[in-house]
Amino acid sequence: MRGFVIGVLVGAALIAGGVYFYFTSGMAPAAVADPPMFMEKKVANKSLDAHIEKANVPAPPIQPSDENYVAGAKLYKDNCAVCHGLPNLPPPAIADNVYPRATLMFKGKGVSDDPAQESYWKIENGIRLTGMPSFKPILNETQIWQLALFVAGTDKLPDSAKNALAPEPAPAAAMPAMPMPTPKGAEKKK
Repeated sequence: MRGFVIGVLVGAALIAGGVYFYFTSGMAPAAVADPPMFMEKKVANKSLDAHIEKANVPAPPIQPSDENYVAGAKLYKDNCAVCHGLPNLPPPAIADNVYPRATLMFKGKGVSDDPAQESYWKIENGIRLTGMPSFKPILNETQIWQLALFVAGTDKLPDSAKNALAPEPAPAAAMPAMPMPTPKGAEKKK
């Protein structure tokens, strides 16, 4: 029996040492373009889902309305569109250059199938090792709820919110300054 216990302990130590070596030797994927590790996505999603469920975020204290959707659209455009895109525009360059890739809110279903409480948690807390920041130090609770309702409702936005997402028109190119002609008689005499 003693030999069995020693064998289990030695086996566990070898596995732990192998895992440690895998990560510290540079063999584990670290670059955005590297393929994911075995079960990486599944384990990360399970952990995220469990964390959100454990947080037990209450129902939104505000209701979906034109006013809240427009406020959410403005917040989204200012804070989120750089990674998650805008409707009828090509995906932003950054979306494909992060790992995991940023969800495009207006391509496919986005996160419109997620409850607003889940989006609220993600916006408030961010998601570790994904590039998704926490907006808790930047936005107040009402703003986070407006943004959560907005992203959860991207498949049913009112026209007023869609209009708030429209890109700003490009500023007119400035005309180069033209030299002013020198009035006659203003030239210096030598």
